[in-house]
Amino acid sequence: MEQTQTMCCNCGNQQDERNDKLNELIQKYRDVKGGLIPVLHGVQEIYGYLNEDALKVVSEELAVPMSEIYGVATFYSFFSLEPKGEHVIRVCLGTACYVKGAQQVLDKLSEKLNVEVNKTTEDQKFTLEASRCLGACGLAPVIMIDDDVYGKLTPEMVDEILEKYNK
Repeated sequence: MEQTQTMCCNCGNQQDERNDKLNELIQKYRDVKGGLIPVLHGVQEIYGYLNEDALKVVSEELAVPMSEIYGVATFYSFFSLEPKGEHVIRVCLGTACYVKGAQQVLDKLSEKLNVEVNKTTEDQKFTLEASRCLGACGLAPVIMIDDDVYGKLTPEMVDEILEKYNK
């Protein structure tokens, strides 16, 4: 079996571990039909986003053109081509949440964090995203920070919630 190449980087052991995980992931899905999406999920887990150097390795090793990889990566909203912050804040802007004030919550988060929607703060602590639906309409308006759900929000609650993540 051919050994997968590793990427060159001066990032030390962390990068070596990531490269090893990437190589294992590629080997696992090398001969699996439809394996690209699970590989992309794995790349995002390993690097926190779809790292271009990793995608080049995936392209070469799975014999999938970069154009196809980028087509898949940009079609599915779960994938990110940019690094995300330590904490990802998703604000639901679905109908129920929007009607109950989600836009004002989003505006307050943007102001408080000094970051635009779908961008990451300068300190790489938070990424602020707008979401079509988080599936918690009964708690509208809703945000998720990582895996934590906060519902029935008002803009005044933003400061207290962010304090938990700024420690």
